[in-house]
Amino acid sequence: MGAASMASMQGKRILLGLTGGVAAYKSAELTRLFIKAGADVRVVMTEAATRFIGPVTLQALSGQAVYTDLWDPRIADNMAHIELSRDRDLMLVAPATADFLAKIANGLADDLLSTLCIARRCLLLVAPAMNVEMWSSPATQRNVALLRADGVTVLGPAAGDQACGETGMGRMLEPEQIFAELMSQFAPRLLRGKRVLVTAGPTFEPIDPVRGITNISSGKMGYAVAQAAVEAGAEVTLVSGGTSLVTPAGVTRIDVQSARDMRDAVMTRVKKCDVFIAVAAVADYHVVGAKSQKIKRGDGNLTLELAPNPDILAEVAKLPRAPFCVGFAAETEKLHEYAQAKRKKKKIPLLAANLAQHAFGQDTNALTLFDDKGEHVLPRAPKIVLARQLLAHVAAMLRR
Repeated sequence: MGAASMASMQGKRILLGLTGGVAAYKSAELTRLFIKAGADVRVVMTEAATRFIGPVTLQALSGQAVYTDLWDPRIADNMAHIELSRDRDLMLVAPATADFLAKIANGLADDLLSTLCIARRCLLLVAPAMNVEMWSSPATQRNVALLRADGVTVLGPAAGDQACGETGMGRMLEPEQIFAELMSQFAPRLLRGKRVLVTAGPTFEPIDPVRGITNISSGKMGYAVAQAAVEAGAEVTLVSGGTSLVTPAGVTRIDVQSARDMRDAVMTRVKKCDVFIAVAAVADYHVVGAKSQKIKRGDGNLTLELAPNPDILAEVAKLPRAPFCVGFAAETEKLHEYAQAKRKKKKIPLLAANLAQHAFGQDTNALTLFDDKGEHVLPRAPKIVLARQLLAHVAAMLRR
């Protein structure tokens, strides 16, 4: 944990809620990290949470009394469900069980912690922790979608081995990951007042109504950039190829299919943006004379003629009043040579490059940033972490 982390958390007031799951043990370490970084941590536990970890442990780590009772007599006006959250900068529930997510998604308030969540005035984050089948159930997914629509930030979960012996999505994020997420909430709004346009995901070039040419981009990096831009205070529009990803809260999303669709969507909006970040894996070619009916299988070879697609980034960079342009380059070899050549050819101030075989579809990445001052290496990390570092670099260049 570096000096910047300490500074951003110093003096921040956090209400940490625990619900009844095995992952409650991780919240002890999370509390320790917050305290070490200078935060003020107040802990509230459900009755079920106390079956997994004792309040005394959290009291010792936080240095404050732990609250579990809606009718706690230590609160002078007997309104713990109001008073305990009013001086807090942020509320975090970790672990958040399926039952608890259902409660707050539907406005139920039958204990101290759920009532605090409903009566809060500050930002609420939840870190789900449950069995893989519970997480993937339609009911839980509906509740999570409701929470996101209500502005609640959902952290994770992660995939891996679970206490029940099964494997899959549902593990609570590790304490260090949650700490990093909260640190970002307290980070300065480096792009406040800026309008950011991001492209993400693959494009799809039709051959006929049922076939096409595409690539294996998941869109995760572009979506992370859009999320990080919102966190930095920007107004964000995301032009996205086909993905199954959830739109980050606060982001306006425009869905497109082909490279030409993406070009049209970008050019319609780019004159109103301050920063353009081209993360999408745009197809370089489209099929000439795509068929309106399905091509029937024959006995011989099928020959397709391909024509170049528009170079969206280059076109934006050439505009008379071009926004600050950031390009992405996914290479399979000679990363530095090809990335430098691409930046110079497109005449853009900043380019982020990575090896495609180490990034496509994965949750982590490693980037090298190329600008007029040279190369800046961002070591492998979760894509959201890299996105935040990238936007901090963009903000610094804008200030210069």
